[in-house]
Order: sequence, then C-alpha cells, then structure tokens
Amino acid sequence: MPQTTEKACMASNTLSPQLIQTLRIDPAQHPRGQAHLSAASGLVRVRQRLYVVADDELHLGMFDEPTAAQAEVPAGSDPDHPTGSLLRLLEGDLPQDKSKRKKAKPDFESLVHLPPLPGCPAGALLALGSGSKPNRETGVLIALDVLGQPNGRMATVDLAALYAPMRKRFTDLNIEGALLVSGDLLLLQRGNKGHALNACIRFDWNQLAPWLAGVQTQPPAAKGVQLLELGSVGDVPLGFTDGAAMHGGAWAFSAVAESTDNSYLDGACVGSAIGTVGADGSLQSLHLLEGAPKVEGLAVAADSGGTAWVCTLVTDPDDPSVAAQLLQVRLP
Repeated sequence: MPQTTEKACMASNTLSPQLIQTLRIDPAQHPRGQAHLSAASGLVRVRQRLYVVADDELHLGMFDEPTAAQAEVPAGSDPDHPTGSLLRLLEGDLPQDKSKRKKAKPDFESLVHLPPLPGCPAGALLALGSGSKPNRETGVLIALDVLGQPNGRMATVDLAALYAPMRKRFTDLNIEGALLVSGDLLLLQRGNKGHALNACIRFDWNQLAPWLAGVQTQPPAAKGVQLLELGSVGDVPLGFTDGAAMHGGAWAFSAVAESTDNSYLDGACVGSAIGTVGADGSLQSLHLLEGAPKVEGLAVAADSGGTAWVCTLVTDPDDPSVAAQLLQVRLP
C-alpha cells in the first residue's frame, strides 16, 4: 500500500456549536428501556433524514432532520417527545452491565451512504465495526429504497479479510470513519496517545463494491494509505472520529483529543475539532470546538448562499444515562 504523510496545520478560530436537539427515542423500542440514544458514533444524511450508529448498540437510529423553525425551538423544551426510532441491525441483546457490554459489542463506529451496487439498486448504508478487537469485524449492509429509506433488506459482511492488511500496518487498528470521495471509499484510522498518527486508507469503490455485495470472494487491496498528523490539545493528540465528502474531492473530518493510550479504553475528552482535507490530500483547516464536545459523527452540506458549510454533529457522552446530542456549526 503506497504511503504518504501530511502534517498538521495550525488551528484557526474556535467555533461554537449550537445544540439542536437530543437524540430521544421511545423507550419501548430500546433494548434496555432508555428514552434516548447514547454513544452516537457515526452520522449520515440521506435527503431529510439523519441516520446514526451507536457503538454500544445493535441498532441504527433514524431521525428526521429538524427544519429551520424546529431548530429555533430551545433544545430540550419537550424532553419526553421522541425524535427518532431504532432499526435492529443484528439479532440478540447486549449485556446490561456496561463493562460486559463493552466486551461483547460489535462496536459500530462508522456509517457510510453507498451508491447503487449489486442487490441494492437504490444504494445502501454500510455500518462498520471498528476492527479494534476480533469481535468488532462485522459490517451490516442496509439496502435503501428510492426515497432513501431502509427497504427491509439487510446483510452482514465479515470485514476480517478487509481489515487484515490494515492490522499488519496498524497494531492498534481503530476504524472510526468511512466516506465516499471521487470514486474511492476512504476509511479513517484513529490515532491515540499510544499510537498518535491518524490515517486515511483508500479503496477503489468499483473494485470494492462487488466484494461487499458478495459477488467476489476476496476484497481488493487498498490503493493507498496517507498518514495525517492533526496536532494535539495539550499533550493529547487529536484523532479522527468521522468524515464527510465535500465538493471536488475535498472532505471534512471531526476529531477529538481523548486521553487514552489505546482503542479500547475510554478517557477524558480534552478537546475536539472540525477540519478539512483538500483534493490533493493536504490538510487545509482545523477549527477547535468550544466546550470540547466529544463529537463522533459528522455530516456536511453547503448553505443556501454557498459561502459556508453547515456541519451537523452527533456526540458520545461516554455515559449510557446521558443522551447523545445533535449539534450544528458553520464552517467558513
């Protein structure tokens, strides 16, 4: 796999995220009776619907994107009203105990919207396990209908063969983001205090799609690996948590500085950021987020005037009793 390295740019002005809503659901839908989704870890927008994967669940969260009028209502003004629903991805139930659940979970950290592929003529969503443990190498392909909603067809994907070459390169593998950019599927490897470098691993989508659809038995090799240094907050390095395509081959990313030495243990979030990477792979901007929310999911869209990007974010509070938040920030 060809490898390049891009060093961090200087962080520019700090951005202030706006709280839009918390991710509330009907507790009757939740396997542990929670009235909210916590540990949100990947975000995709399809038309006016937001899809969220949580790393401590076996479900996909589905939320209608708030309108401009709804966004002006103070967040939490109706805390008992569900804002979304859950779609089961895998059978079974995770343990009630938090530590046991952490060991057993498939650790869905990434979600990506895919174009049409064999068996999914209207496209699909793909949820990916992080690969940080052997039981975290499962993906789920969720077929969509022409309206961009799940059509009831799903398939599990064994990611072990895809991740094996990456595991040789990254001893602490932790895939935290996935996005499609200019005909390539990008997987984002997250660094930590023990292994500070982040990486963007590229696959040719036209070669990868037949394998995901089960038409080919072996996945293609990565076409390239780019190492990226995002800088640090204090002595804690920033690590990728998600990515989203922009125009012309550029892409945006979210990152957090979490004080942990490995991909398994949680740590204090001491900083978070939004940044952009150009079509040539160069780091173009890095903006710290006020309040250091632990942002783990990102979707972007150009505003109506074309002068800024509206970044929609979801958070992981690292506490099952606390609801994940939907935030927005404008990226100039």
